[in-house]
Amino acid sequence: MGARGLLALAACAALAGCSAPAPPGTVGDPGGKLIPVAERVLVEGISGDSLLAPGTTAALSDFAGEAVVLNVWGAWCGPCRAETVELAAAHETTADLPVGFLGIDVRDNDRGFAEDFARDRAVPYPSIYDPAARTLLRLGRYRGVAVPTTLVLDRRHRVAAFFIGGVLADDVVPVVRQVAAE
Repeated sequence: MGARGLLALAACAALAGCSAPAPPGTVGDPGGKLIPVAERVLVEGISGDSLLAPGTTAALSDFAGEAVVLNVWGAWCGPCRAETVELAAAHETTADLPVGFLGIDVRDNDRGFAEDFARDRAVPYPSIYDPAARTLLRLGRYRGVAVPTTLVLDRRHRVAAFFIGGVLADDVVPVVRQVAAE
């Protein structure tokens, strides 16, 4: 392959997002469709150092009895930057529902960079600071599919829907409303 071919391949990879798509058959359709209750996978043990409150923890267990929007992001990730405004809007729009939002910041080795990212964008919900991405191991088959990935968990904290790549509030909010009403 010539230099032009390699350049074209690199450009396509850059436009595809921050991470490779999920392998076929591992996580299903990444379009936010609801997963049937009988097929939902429980997520447990998500906790870690709170990004903006060092010395404290942020945890999925903080949202007992609530649906949860769990967003995996990194300050280095272009699509994550764009979706932050959308998730903040979804958070505001669903404030009257029994739903919480929790971020997991991964692969940001400079904590100050990640803190600045969250403060500058006025992220209205907590995030776990996890530069080694160890919390993702708790996501079972949903771990590592891409950054960003957004999971919508039902009130028992089972994966009810997920989105691979950047999300829009208009896509997330209807799913959150439906899951919160279950």
